[in-house]
Order: sequence, then C-alpha cells, then structure tokens
Amino acid sequence: MTSTSQNYDARARADLIDSLDEELEMELDDIRMERLSEGVTEGADALSEGIERAFYFKELFRLQGELVKLQDYVVANKLKVVVLFEGRDAAGKGGAIKRITQRLNPRVCRVAALPAPSERERTQWYFQRYVSHLPAGGEIVLFDRSWYNRAGVERVMGFCTEDEVEEFFRSVPEFEKMLVRSGITVIKYWFSISDEEQHFRFTRRIDDPLKQWKLSPMDLQSRIRWEDYTRVKEQMLEHTNIPEARWWVVEADDKKRARLNCIAHLLDQIPYQDVQHEPVILPARTHHPDYQRHPVPREMYVPAKY
Repeated sequence: MTSTSQNYDARARADLIDSLDEELEMELDDIRMERLSEGVTEGADALSEGIERAFYFKELFRLQGELVKLQDYVVANKLKVVVLFEGRDAAGKGGAIKRITQRLNPRVCRVAALPAPSERERTQWYFQRYVSHLPAGGEIVLFDRSWYNRAGVERVMGFCTEDEVEEFFRSVPEFEKMLVRSGITVIKYWFSISDEEQHFRFTRRIDDPLKQWKLSPMDLQSRIRWEDYTRVKEQMLEHTNIPEARWWVVEADDKKRARLNCIAHLLDQIPYQDVQHEPVILPARTHHPDYQRHPVPREMYVPAKY
C-alpha cells in the first residue's frame, strides 16, 4: 500500500469519526455529553482525542446556548437579520448552518436554499426571487448560497453574460445598502478551503454511499475549473466588500474549528442581551370522571423492531 493510500485511509477513518460526531451532536443532550466527556480517561491517544472532542462539544453547546439568547433578543426587538453563506462546493457551509439552526426555533431562524431559477425567474429582475425570502421583524434568515451565485457558479459555468456580471457588480452594493437602510443586518461569510481539502472531501463523497447524493455534476466541474472559481471569487470580494455589508472569510479546512469560529463571530456581530421571560409553570392536567380512552387497534402501530 502506498503512502498516499495509507494517508487517505487514515483521513477517511477520521472523517468517519467526524460523521459519528455529527450524529452525537444531533442526539446527545447536555447531560449525557458531560458524562461522555468526563468518562474519557483511558489511554494517552484516547485521552488526547477525547479532550479535543469534549472541548468541541462543550464549546458548541455553549455557543448554541448563546444563539438561543440571540434568538430571543431578535424576537423581542423585532430585528431583521440576514446571513449569507458562500464558498466552494464541500466547503462546509451546510454543516455550519446545521449547527446554527440545530437548537433554534425554525419559525424564527430559517434557511433559504434556492434551487436553480425557473424559466420565469430568469426573466425577472435578478434579485427578485431572493427578496421574498428576506426576514420580517423578529426573524433570522440564513442563505445557503445567495444572490452571489451570479458572481460565482453562473459566471464560471457560462449561465450569464459578462455584461450581466458587470451589472451585478454595479447593483449589488446598492441593493445591500438599501437592505441595511431598511433595518436589515446583513452578514456575509465566505468559507475558504484548500485545493487538497476539497479533493479529499469529494473523494469521500464518492466512496461513501450515504454521501454520494451530495456530489453533483456541478461539483465535478468545480474541480476542473478550480482556478476559474478562484479568479471570480477574488473579483467578487473586491467589488462587493462594502462597509455596510462586508465579507468575512472563514478558514474551513478544519470543519469543527470553522463551525465554532463562525458561530462565535456571528454572535459578536449583534450586541444582544438576555431577555427576561415570565417563569413557565406547567399547569395540572384536568381529569374528568366520565372520560374513557378508547383503545387503538394494534395494526395501526409501527412494528417494534428495536
């Protein structure tokens, strides 16, 4: 076995552990996570890995607790927040979004991930289909890709003309300034990964049947056109990094650090405070002497296979 294949196998195992960690994040509550992290005590390698993972989980839960406070503040003060997530394919945008929304109210914090425009939408004002997804007071909208498609994939793949790109560069600063003047906070993140890391993540998607669906023909083209994407990204940042809505670059080769750094930075962008709530008291259930519960037929139950 070559050193390259050995390195790949080692990284593949680490990536599998990351996937298991993601499931832990979704399933384990704070108490069980505390017990898990405190129980890692055997073996130097296990101890080193355990402390690192325990720190990640503890910090993630802490930051998610702060996101809940931010959510309460946004609702109480009728704030309108837009967060854009851009970056190369497989850069980890979706994973960061998932951790941000994981413990928030979907009626307050929602994700806008628009598909390719329809024939009708292609004839509209370019920003029109995005406007309907903007937040009302007390809402946070996370755009998993946004109007910056025009400066990225559409430009590289030839889905728009260079004249349309130039018009986009002229219009988008004014569009975002208009959003800010209307009271919307606009925060823009670019997730940056290396050539090597994207290649590794794409290879993992090919090898993993649970992730193959993530690999689209566009992803394959993004590998071929790596340098084209680099060039248009640099021009996009140069033309659209404005004081009212500046770009923030997240170094994303390490997925866990990228998530923590992004969430921590997002929390710093809005000077939120604790919102006082009335104590929640669970009322006693009312009992009626004449109430009789009717049996549910057994054939209606899902089979207990586990």
